[in-house]
Amino acid sequence: MTASIIPLEARKIAQRFGRKVVLRAVDLELQAGEVVGLIGANGAGKTTLFSILTGLMQPDSGSLRLGGSFLEDLDLGARARLAYVAHGVQLYPGLSARENLELYAALRAAAGASTLASAEVLARFGLAEAAEGRVSAFSRGMGQRLALARAVAGAPELLILDEPFTALDRAGRELLVEVLAEERARGAAVLLSSHDHAMLVRIADRVVSLERGVIAGEVRRDDASELGEGSFAARAAALWSGAEATEG
Repeated sequence: MTASIIPLEARKIAQRFGRKVVLRAVDLELQAGEVVGLIGANGAGKTTLFSILTGLMQPDSGSLRLGGSFLEDLDLGARARLAYVAHGVQLYPGLSARENLELYAALRAAAGASTLASAEVLARFGLAEAAEGRVSAFSRGMGQRLALARAVAGAPELLILDEPFTALDRAGRELLVEVLAEERARGAAVLLSSHDHAMLVRIADRVVSLERGVIAGEVRRDDASELGEGSFAARAAALWSGAEATEG
C-alpha cells in the first residue's frame, strides 16, 4: 500500500435523528500511512460519524468509499481490512483474553482474512501474563488494551478508534502511541478521537475539528507555515478551544 492510495473518502455525509441534525455535510479523506485526530465537543457527532464510516449506520445522504470502492459494494474480505474500536470494549467477558482473540481470528478466517498470532498480539500490548485470565476479571484498562490488540491483530488498512486512551494508565497510553506509530509506518490509515489532547498531538499528523455537523477546521504537523504560526500543539489547542466554544 502506498501513500497515493486513499483508503477512506467521505463526501457530504449527513445524518439526523428526528428533528436533531447531527451531521450536515462532512467531507473527510484519510491517506495511507496517516494518523488523523478528530476533535469536537461532547455531542458534536464524532461517534455517529464513526458508526457511518465503519458501515454500522447508513447515513441519510452522502457517499463513502474505502480503497476506492463504495462501502456498500465491499465484500466481507474487503471489509475485514477495516478495524474499529468503539467507546465500549465489546469483549466476551466469559472468555479469556486468548480466547477472545482466537474467536476473532476464526471469524476473520471465515471471510478469508488472516490474523496475527494471539500470543504475539497479547505480548505487544503487555497482556502476555494475562492471556488465560477471564475478561470478566479484567480492569477497564486491561479490557481497553485487549480491544486495541484485537483491532490491530488483523493488520488493518484502516483503523478507527473512538477515545482509545480511555482508562489506560500512563504506561498504556505511551504503549498505544508506540503501536499507532508502528501502524502508520506499516502503511495503515488511522482515525481517532480523544479528549486526551496531549497524547493526540503526539501521534497525529493532522487534527480536524467537527463543529455543527461539518469539518470546520484543520491543522497539519507538516504545515509549511508552522514556524510563523506556532507549534503544531499550540495550533491544535487553538482549534480545540474554538470547537469547544462553538459547541458550548
